[in-house]
Amino acid sequence: MYVKCLPGSKSVPPRVANFSRALHNALRPMHIELPASFNVTTHFIDRHLPEGRGDKVAIECGDDRVTYRQLLERVNRCGNALKKLDVRREERVALLLVDTPDFAYCFFGTIKMGAVAVPVNTLLKPHEYEYVLNDSRARILIVSDSLLPQILAIPKANLRYLETIVVSGKTVTDAEVNAGGLTLQKLLDESSSELVAEITNKDDAAFWMYSSGSTGFPKGCVHLHHDMVVCAEHYAKAVLKITEHDRFFSVAKLFFAYGLGNGLYFALSVGATNILWPGSPSPPNIYGVIERHKPTLFFSVPSNYSTLLIYQKEGGGEFDLSTVRHAVSAGEALPATIFNRFKDRFGIEILDAIGSTEALHMFIANRPGAARPGSSGQILPGYEARIVDEHGKDVPDGEIGNLLIKGDATCSCYWNQHEKTKETIQGQWLRTGDKYYRDADGYYWYVGRSDDMLKVKGMWVSPIEIESTLLEHPAVQEAAVVGFADGNELVKPAAYVVLRSGQEGTSQMSDDIKKHIASRLAAHKCPQLLEFVAELPKTATGKIQRFKLRQAASHSDMR
Repeated sequence: MYVKCLPGSKSVPPRVANFSRALHNALRPMHIELPASFNVTTHFIDRHLPEGRGDKVAIECGDDRVTYRQLLERVNRCGNALKKLDVRREERVALLLVDTPDFAYCFFGTIKMGAVAVPVNTLLKPHEYEYVLNDSRARILIVSDSLLPQILAIPKANLRYLETIVVSGKTVTDAEVNAGGLTLQKLLDESSSELVAEITNKDDAAFWMYSSGSTGFPKGCVHLHHDMVVCAEHYAKAVLKITEHDRFFSVAKLFFAYGLGNGLYFALSVGATNILWPGSPSPPNIYGVIERHKPTLFFSVPSNYSTLLIYQKEGGGEFDLSTVRHAVSAGEALPATIFNRFKDRFGIEILDAIGSTEALHMFIANRPGAARPGSSGQILPGYEARIVDEHGKDVPDGEIGNLLIKGDATCSCYWNQHEKTKETIQGQWLRTGDKYYRDADGYYWYVGRSDDMLKVKGMWVSPIEIESTLLEHPAVQEAAVVGFADGNELVKPAAYVVLRSGQEGTSQMSDDIKKHIASRLAAHKCPQLLEFVAELPKTATGKIQRFKLRQAASHSDMR
């Protein structure tokens, strides 16, 4: 392996402008017609200059401002730079990048020149990066300088395919990489700002998104050129009613399928502005970004909303969220308690929704002005849903079953996992692995993952219901419930609780919480075991890793 260190258009042909206008006229909420020959960068990047947005800001990141003209030129330069590195059509290019404009240049530059972009989780460990790089067979890796040590910690002999490492950020010394090289900015500067999009098919692979891998190594979901267009039309435009005047800020990072839409291509679909933040999602950071950059759309996950609610402004007063017209949540079910607290404090409804890496973004969502706390919302236009029993038969409204989704943004397959693909993608239907029921008004209510649901005394018990009740207790900050086998190997609910600051996990507190639960839930739903913990194990996307709690419960003497 050799290492090159790489950190940080002109006019668009009339045919691109004409195609863009024709495309917009052809798009309909229920069905999207795209030409067979379609490179998605012509839709999200190329069209903005002929439509008059060259000087408009596309991305804000700290003090940096990137206009749509600069975005186009740098995407083109990146595509040409990859060609200089002999990247071939359909070859994978791994992107281990924090949320800065470089991500946008590299992601769309890779796709525009006909290769396949593979964003990688920035919170993994070296052995996990080794797996992803070998699984994707990426020959080129573009990595942020802050993450380079994680890659250099992998023995070179273990990376069977990787040849070139490109570093985004500061100039990296020879000693750091054991080789000389360029910075990304230098490489971009030396590449042409003119690039005609590679002729690709709308059903060609454009990018991969790796699943969170909460129960093992992640799976590469292969997404196609048309997938991002579908998600932008059916959710961002149809539900959030986005316009070019919106300003998008996502706590979920760009390597996450949820964050990729929120923080990048949704805004580009209408010529709006993305606000990027490469740092941690701590409350001071998030509130600081909101007050400085004034987003109109804010996207986060339930655990972050919970943390934001706990944090108070130093010196009193309240944080200014007045520019936010919609707040959105996904990644895990949003408890009604958090919805109500956030609305009471800031006057903003959190629009909970559900999507997945396999589906790329949302397929069920709450609508503005019609949100039902605790519900995931209603099916999106362009999607279909079924709730089926263990035999694949549809269940009536009000009955719990397995959620299946049909939509045109579903990944084509899991890379190199044929059997898992067949289990999950069955014809046109995607098995989400979620247990749901639908009410008479068409709202979908999440009750847990298929392997998280508990059968207690012959009855289904939802961990979500118990967790929501725990969160109603004033001393509880976070909670997670899993199944715990008693001495007779019968499943009982076990609760792990994170207390609010200043609260102590005493036996008296435990008794008080148990009494609170008993006053609200049937006896078979009440946790038989309760343990106070400093934090809950979570994936990089904020989902609770229940399998770790189940492992802990199996070896615990919780009382």
